[in-house]
Amino acid sequence: MNQAIILAQRAFAHDDVPIGAVVVRNGKIIARGENMVQKKQNPTLHAEIVAINRAVKKLGTKFLDDCDIYVSLEPCAMCATAISFARIKNIYFAATDVKGGGITSNARVFETDKHLWHPNIVQMPEYAIESATLLRDFFKKCRKGK
Repeated sequence: MNQAIILAQRAFAHDDVPIGAVVVRNGKIIARGENMVQKKQNPTLHAEIVAINRAVKKLGTKFLDDCDIYVSLEPCAMCATAISFARIKNIYFAATDVKGGGITSNARVFETDKHLWHPNIVQMPEYAIESATLLRDFFKKCRKGK
């Protein structure tokens, strides 16, 4: 999770919402991603999507069923669904996202039996304050810029 937080800080540095994600296989990071929505002007380039794309490219496979993903913020519905489609085994996330969360807070995409793949979900509250503070600082900076 520390690496996901570092990636979130990098996203902050290039004026993207500070969210980072890492894909882990057998205890080793195989792919990293940070939000690149603003940097690349592409609304689908969330940290999780970037990390998943890099992981499948590196492994040469479309399924990551022996991998875990660590994310600094609860994935949105789009990212949660992408995680399901990639068949990632475990999702670990730091802070919850009351407005945009897709797992525990808002859309709750895995609470339906219609999803073909249900990853295990673990919140890591020991990282929640650090992640939430980074997000608050980012949005405070955005409001000052207006």
